[in-house]
Amino acid sequence: MNQNKKAILAGGCFWGLEDLLRAQPGVVDTEVGYTGGENENPTYDSHRGHAEAVEITYDPDKTTYKKILDFFFQIHNPTTLNQQGNDKGTSYRSAIFYANEEEKKTAQEMIQIVDESERWSDPVVTTLEPLQRFWNAEDSHQDYLQNNPGGYTCHSIYFDSYLK
Repeated sequence: MNQNKKAILAGGCFWGLEDLLRAQPGVVDTEVGYTGGENENPTYDSHRGHAEAVEITYDPDKTTYKKILDFFFQIHNPTTLNQQGNDKGTSYRSAIFYANEEEKKTAQEMIQIVDESERWSDPVVTTLEPLQRFWNAEDSHQDYLQNNPGGYTCHSIYFDSYLK
């Protein structure tokens, strides 16, 4: 019996990422929040340097970290620095927050695969950042697009799998 694992990803507004990631095979749970910044107990109104991120809990018997990263690169533009759609600033950066060297190596491999695919006209600017602490966002931001079906999102599935 495998224990569930977690992945922490940022790629623009956390609402859209969460909405698409939650439906992936093997994903058990998602939480939106903040990580990679300067202040303790960040909030939507005060999260200096933090990225809006999604904590993905997944069953390693049903999916892999690499498959989650593959989908992540299908649903946001990893070539725009600190921007997704209309959202601009470091809060909206494309980032993978790795928990260990194995995750870092897998992320580096996926970035290379995405770059070599030439699906994007510019190179990937996704940062690899060591995970320090993930802070859950306020309740009003959790499951936002499920609770507000007409809410804003700049995410969609742009490409099929990068993995052959």
